[in-house]
Order: sequence, then C-alpha cells, then structure tokens
Amino acid sequence: MFSSYSKWRLLPCLVLRFHAVCACVSARSKSLVMGEQTGLPSRPSSPSPQDRVLKSGWLKKQRSIMKNWQQRWFVLRGDQLFYYKDEEETKPQGFIPLQGNQVSELTPQPEEPGKHLFEIAPGGAGDREKMPVNHEAFLLMANSQNEMEDWVKAIRRVIWAPFGGGIFGQRLEDTVQYERKYGLRLAPLLVEQCVDFIRERGLTEEGLFRMPGQANLVKDLQDSFDCGEKPLFDSNTDVHTVASLLKLYLRELPEPVIPFAKYEDFLFGRVVSPMDSLGGAG
Repeated sequence: MFSSYSKWRLLPCLVLRFHAVCACVSARSKSLVMGEQTGLPSRPSSPSPQDRVLKSGWLKKQRSIMKNWQQRWFVLRGDQLFYYKDEEETKPQGFIPLQGNQVSELTPQPEEPGKHLFEIAPGGAGDREKMPVNHEAFLLMANSQNEMEDWVKAIRRVIWAPFGGGIFGQRLEDTVQYERKYGLRLAPLLVEQCVDFIRERGLTEEGLFRMPGQANLVKDLQDSFDCGEKPLFDSNTDVHTVASLLKLYLRELPEPVIPFAKYEDFLFGRVVSPMDSLGGAG
C-alpha cells in the first residue's frame, strides 16, 4: 500500500505518461488520415540531384480529405512525382511514389465536362507485386487532353521501364539494351514485329504509310507495348494500323534513328557502311 505522500509523488509521473500516450495516438491517427504508410522504406524528402527531370508542369491535385482541388507544380524525377507550391520552390511539399502503382486516364463524368482527369493508384502484376506498394490513390487533373495524355505516357514509362515497357519515347539504346536479354537483335522487338508484318501483308497495299490506321487500335497497341506486353498481330489486324503504330514509335523517339550528329553525313552520303569498309561492295 502506498502512503498518501507516495501517491502524490507518483501523480505528476502518471499525468506525463498519459499525455505522452495521447500524443502518440494522436500522431498515429493523423498519419492514417493523411494516408501515410507504416513499414514502407524511407524515401528522401527532396529529389536526388542525380535524377534528371523527365517532365514538369502545372497540375491540379485533389486533396484526400476535403476533396477540393489544389494547383501545384509537378516534377517527374527518377521513379517519383514531386509537387511544389510553385516553380521557384526547391523543397517539395510532397511526392507520389510510382513503382508498385499504375496510371490510367479517367472518363469524364457527364456532370463534370471538360475535366481531364487521370489517376495514380495501386496495381500491378508479376514482378511488380514484390515491390512496396503505395496504398493511396491520387487524382490529378490536367489543363487539356493532350497534357493529360503526355503525363500518363511519361508516368507509365517510368513505372514499366524496369519491366521492358514504356518504350514509346524511350531512348533507342535503352530499349535495345533491355531486350538483349531475350536474344541478340539490332532493333527493338516492336520494330521487327511491325516490319515483318508489313513485308508479309502490306507491300501490295495502296497508300501504305500514307493512309492512317484505326486510331483506337493504334492506342490500344501502344498501351500494350508500354505496359510490357508483346501483343501479336494476326490475320484480322489492319496493316495500316501496324504502319501507323510503327510511325508513332519512330516519331516519339527522343532522337531520330539517324542521330542529329550524323544527319549531314548521311544526307551527303559520307557514311561508310561496314561492307564498304571491308571491301565487300562490288
């Protein structure tokens, strides 16, 4: 049994302990409300200077609690999407981890026309399931349809590049380097597949590379290749659609097939082929 004096001495300690427990519970509750995840690896609060800027621009971000929109300056670096209050800030207000997530365009609702929405949400299959997953979905809004599509492509490229996807807009060297694990080749698999199909079915087709293919099918095939899939063309595939897909891939390369540094040499015939240098031309 404690004496009355001992009880009064213990009372301040009990009060302090109670406040500490309350503060801990309050902090945990706030963490859960803000969508913070426990058990995930720590990430830098600022982008690494070694990661180059892949894309930047203004987007609107929907707040998770109030559901209102905030305009923020977004910067895509490495495998994270950072957002700032404005272009001048150097420390981001937050970031969205991309690996373990998927990005998708959202169909505008009839009651909200003109909103160009896309979402970054948990998802994935195969090897990606082994990666840490961010369990919070982020709803973003671009100023135009083209801007939204550009952001979706850039983010999808970052997500899928480690798995052989994201090839539209990727450097030719990076795509070939990755695909060499499947065998030695001089051109990306998409290019070989398109060229083989066109040679087999399109050489007698009128308007080849001039008549456009079916835009929705071109986009579906692009999305499939960008997601690391290898869709096959069959007898029902329109050759103009395949030709349009090939043109789109070549058009979105960061540098043309004929590099800028070699363009004049190629234009004026100053490039010597390997066979010429070996004396094989006869």
